[in-house]
Amino acid sequence: MTWDAGEEHFASNVYYDASFHCDAAKLLPGEYYYTQKDMLIVTVLGSCVSACIRDKIRAIGGMNHFMLPDAGMPMNNSASPSMRYGVHAMDILIEKLLQAGAKRENLEAKVFGGGNVLQGFGTMNVGERNAEFVLNYLDAAKIPVASQDLNGAHPRKVYFFPRTGKVLVRKIKELRNATLVERESEYAKRLKLKVAG
Repeated sequence: MTWDAGEEHFASNVYYDASFHCDAAKLLPGEYYYTQKDMLIVTVLGSCVSACIRDKIRAIGGMNHFMLPDAGMPMNNSASPSMRYGVHAMDILIEKLLQAGAKRENLEAKVFGGGNVLQGFGTMNVGERNAEFVLNYLDAAKIPVASQDLNGAHPRKVYFFPRTGKVLVRKIKELRNATLVERESEYAKRLKLKVAG
């Protein structure tokens, strides 16, 4: 089965990034992207987590962006599994990489996010739970974690180059606008996540 940009949660915002002089795919919450091309995948993370997974021999890689680790989070069950859980976000990304020609024994991961940046999420420790989940998932899947930048108080902008495996992370010490908070809050509402407030 070929996965294309028209299918649910595959990032559709692909553009030319003038700073890095290459094509780039921008991930929003609940999306993922994978490629064999020499390009960039970028996202901004607050409490969400992204896993950058890559076949280090065949240079096929991808990134996901999820908010909820598993079914243990308090929420309404009307959201689809693909929008809900990190386990699905991880499963689908790995499956698509393998379908594209990656070999499981060559996979490595770099993981980012899980910050405590949204009001009302602190009581549920969404960021911490996401960070713990992604590390446990990768350990169980026997996919080594080559690097990580998890938890903390600041959002991050993550730039992943799947062909080389290079990742650049920029901590956002001061939000210039409310876009990140609004985006994650809106995503939580779409998921019908019960946020204390």
